[in-house]
This record gives sequence, C-alpha cells and structure tokens, in this order.
Amino acid sequence: MSRVSYIMLNPGGDAELTGAVRQALGALSRELAEAAAVPADEILALTVVGNPVMHHLLFGIDPTELGGAPFALATDGAMHCTAAELALAGVSPSARIYALPCIAGHVGADCAAVVLAEAPQTAEPLTLIVDVGTNAELVLGNRDRLLAASSPTGPAFEGAQISCGQRAAPGAIERVRIDPSTLEPRFKVIGAELWSDDPGFAAATAGLGVTGICGSGIIEILAELFLAGVIRADGTIDGSLAGRSPRIQPDGRTFSYLLQASEPELRITQADVRAIQLAKAALWAGARLLMDHAGAARVERVVLAGAFGSHIDGKYAMVLGLIPDCALDQVSSAGNAAGTGARIALLNHAARAEIEQLVRRIEKIETAVEPRFQEHFVGAMGVPHSTEAYPELAKAVALPTPSDLAAGAEAAGQRPRRRRRG
Repeated sequence: MSRVSYIMLNPGGDAELTGAVRQALGALSRELAEAAAVPADEILALTVVGNPVMHHLLFGIDPTELGGAPFALATDGAMHCTAAELALAGVSPSARIYALPCIAGHVGADCAAVVLAEAPQTAEPLTLIVDVGTNAELVLGNRDRLLAASSPTGPAFEGAQISCGQRAAPGAIERVRIDPSTLEPRFKVIGAELWSDDPGFAAATAGLGVTGICGSGIIEILAELFLAGVIRADGTIDGSLAGRSPRIQPDGRTFSYLLQASEPELRITQADVRAIQLAKAALWAGARLLMDHAGAARVERVVLAGAFGSHIDGKYAMVLGLIPDCALDQVSSAGNAAGTGARIALLNHAARAEIEQLVRRIEKIETAVEPRFQEHFVGAMGVPHSTEAYPELAKAVALPTPSDLAAGAEAAGQRPRRRRRG
C-alpha cells in the first residue's frame, strides 16, 4: 500500500517504481546466472510470481485501483511477454516471461503458486493455507471447493511496530522459552545453535550479539508469556506478578517483561502485545470469514506458507490465536511454497493451464466489505480467542484458566482484579 500511495502522491511514480522492480529483477537474474556458472544470455525462460502490486508494477500496469476498496485488479489473467518487451537485463532479450495469474485484489500470483505447489483441490481434508506477511493471503478448501481472501495484518509479524523487533538476521532472537515457575527466559538467536542458558552461549554469539527479536521470536515469547500467566487472556500484562519476578516491571501506566537486561535492553511492552493482537485478530478474522462462506465450523489442516510462515512454530501460532483450532499434528510449514509453485510452472506447461483454470474457479471473498469481519476481529483480540474454544489445542497444551490466574495473583500477595460491569 505504501507503493500505491507513492504513485498516487508523486506524478510519474509508477514509471519510477516499475523501473526499480525491473532493474532489481535483472540484477537478481545476473546473480543467479553467476552462481550457477551459466552465461546470462542463455537464460531463455522466466516464471514470475508476486503480490498484485508488484505484479502490476513489473508489467507496467497502474496499480492505483488496488489502493482502495473493492481493490480491483487491472488484469487477472496469466501474463506472457519477452524480456525485451520489459527491457529486462540479465537474461536473453528473447527470453519468454510467464507470470501466474493473480487471484483477487490482494491475493496475488504468489498465492496462486502456493496453491499449485500445495494442491489443496486434490485432497479431502478441509485445508487452510496461510501466507503470513504484511498482508496475509488465505486459501481454504478441498477437492469440492476453494475460497480465497486477504487480510491486512500490518508489519508487526515482521518485527516492525515492536519496540525491540527487527528483521530475521544473525543476532535476532528466534526461539524463546519461559519457565512458568520462575518466569525466567531462555532463547536462541539466528546464527547460533546454543540456547542462552547453555555453557558457551556468550562465546558463540560474541560476533553476532543479541540485537532484537524477529517475527517468530515475538510470537513465541508472547505465547510463552500467556502460558506462564504473565499475559492475561485479554492481552494485558499482569502487573501483580511483579512481586514474583523482577522481570515484570512498571512501564508508565502499564507493565513490561524484561527479556534481556544487558545492552541492548530488550523488553516486551504492553504496546508490543497490542500490536500483535491487532495483527493476529485480522488474520484470524479473515480465516473465519472463509470458514463462514464454506459453512465450516472447523478446519482439518493448516499450512503455514511463506518465508515467515516457514519459521513459525504451529503450536505457538495456535496458542496466540493466529490460526483456528486444529489438531497440532495437522499444522505444517510449506516453506517457500510460492517459489516451488513458480518452479513447477516454469518446467511444466500443463501446470500453467491447470492453475489458470483453477484460479477462475476459486471463490474470492473481499474482507473489506464483509459486515462480519469486524465482529470476528473483535473476538479474535483475545488469547487464543475471546469466545471460540480451542479443544484440539487444549489436548496438547495446558492452557491457563481463570483459576490459574487467580492463584498466580495470590502467590504474588495480591487479589485478582475484578472487571467492572457495563
């Protein structure tokens, strides 16, 4: 959306961004050719997938209609052209470029590639495919029917809007565990195999440092804080536990959890929790709308796709309420499924015809104009959810109960607060 805004506010911005996209694609093509020890001018075919805005920019199509409801695509068909027509360097000018079709306004060709790779239309179990990102792309269905939607989750899952958040890079915390008795944490960072309480951790991370928390780490620490009773079901950090652990500290009118006291100091604030609540509620509401349209009370499988989705632990995603309830052994990661789908389409022309036909059959649900989206969104602010039960999760994870929270408050020498009526 920031790219669309740039185009709308800057005359000629569309041509500028199109040039940037093509230049970057050419540079990446040259890098791949060099890595494969192949002359760049021998690259004769490319398959491209991406979100609708990037798709439109690559092909020189004005994407401004995607900036407001009903988020209309300028084209929803597959694209065919040559590298010369796009002035794309880094490959043979006669190279044939094929782009998979976009599915809907903010459900792009990358999501179509995920469908091609995962093939939910061939299976019996009702499957929810979630590509988690700034804009979550969702596909629900089985061999009988497929539905798709997008949901505006924002950048919190990628570390933005989080006080100590950062992108997934060496030194970023990616795994977190919290002792439910002492509330003491231990964690792992990208680039090191040891946990923070293992001998040798300091030496192993001396060259990396511990620099922040990436998306998967944020999800895990919030879920662990909930399981330990530090975060209540409404998302508030329980300040009554400050008497039990020095890691629970006053932070203005709220409280925070101190993850690391050394430089840089890393803590989870109430604002951080709220940012993730907003993001996960939007994702859950989109999934619930698809289930409503499918007439389904439950999903049987959940597939987490995308670069970020492939690093999320399904258990913690469910504890946080990021995804609907499902048997944990039926939650899996598809890794870079969009890349897999793109490779399938590159090498198999029959697969291109298959996905083009399938995309036309997918039912598109526009969350922006759905009256029940707000209702679902509000309910999904709770952890895991304010009203929806999670029986499958409860079979595998000991979820906190109101009595657990009361016991924790008593242990801290305080009475649990009553909610006011009205």
